[in-house]
Parts: sequence; C-alpha cells; structure tokens
Amino acid sequence: MDTPSPLLLRLIRTINRFSDFTGRIVSWFVLAIVLITFLVVVMRYIFNIGSVFLQESITYFHNYVIMLGAAYALLKGAHVRVDIFYRPMPLRKKAWVDLIGFFLLLLPTCGFVFYISWEYVAFSWQMLEGSQEAGGINARYLFKTSILLMPALMILQGIAECLKCILILSGYESAVEALNEHVEEHGL
Repeated sequence: MDTPSPLLLRLIRTINRFSDFTGRIVSWFVLAIVLITFLVVVMRYIFNIGSVFLQESITYFHNYVIMLGAAYALLKGAHVRVDIFYRPMPLRKKAWVDLIGFFLLLLPTCGFVFYISWEYVAFSWQMLEGSQEAGGINARYLFKTSILLMPALMILQGIAECLKCILILSGYESAVEALNEHVEEHGL
C-alpha cells in the first residue's frame, strides 16, 4: 500500500506541535500559581499585607491552564471518555468513535461556545475592561479572550485527530502509529 500524503502528515505534525507548545507554556502557569499562592499566604499571614493584583493573577493563570490546556489534553488523549467501552475496541472502531465524536460533539460544542462568546469578548476588548477591584489586574479582556481561544484550539487539535482517524480508516494505521510514536519520543 502506498504512503499517505506527506503534506497531510506535515499538517498533522504541525498542529500537534502547536498544541504541544501551548500545553507546555501553560504548564508553567501551574508553577506560577503555586509560587504566587505561597507569596500571598506569606504576605498575608506573616507581614499582614494583602494584594488584590496577586490574588487575581492566580485566577488568571488558573483560567489559562484550563482553557488553553484543553487542546493539549486532547493531543495526549487525556480528555474524558468512557474507557470501559472504548479501550477494548479495535483501532478502526476507535477511529469511527473519535470521528463521529468530533463531528457530533466537539465541533458543534466548540463552534457554539465561540459563536455565543464573540460579542461578549469583543465588547470587553472594545472597552478595554479592567478589574472590578481596586488594585486588580486591568486586563479582564485578556482573561475573557480565553473563552474564544479554547474552542479555537480544541477545533484545531480536533482536526488533527480527525485526520489521524481518516488515515486509520484508509488503511494507514502504521502512519498514525509513527505519528503517535513521534509524539511520545519528542515529548509532544
């Protein structure tokens, strides 16, 4: 059997690398959350000093970990699924489940979230919305932008996962195995 299109494989690898990159960046935010939380506790209980800015930054980082890390979870297969049915399935059936799941669940849900959030986020940018608290972070529009970024990143990684399913259903299981090995070997 001939090999799949090198352009298709390159597209999948590029999307995987992008999701891996965003996931690795936001993983550092977890360390920031821990350090800032420690600093807030020390400042409050030892020095009796509070900081709304630092407390809000914890919320911002936490938001970004969840919202921007979702596509990374999809790349790594760490998303929620009913494994008691999925795990024992043959590879081709798994590909069908994933493909149908993308078109019936992931794509419509992410598209809907993006659509209904667009004006909300755009209005926040238009007024350069800031914190509701004195001394807070005056960039709430950046916080809200993640509402648009999450579904966009999920759809992008979902496309890569769909393309892998199509390769499996077209008889290119070995190409998908090579892609998956590349993900594991290079930390992707």
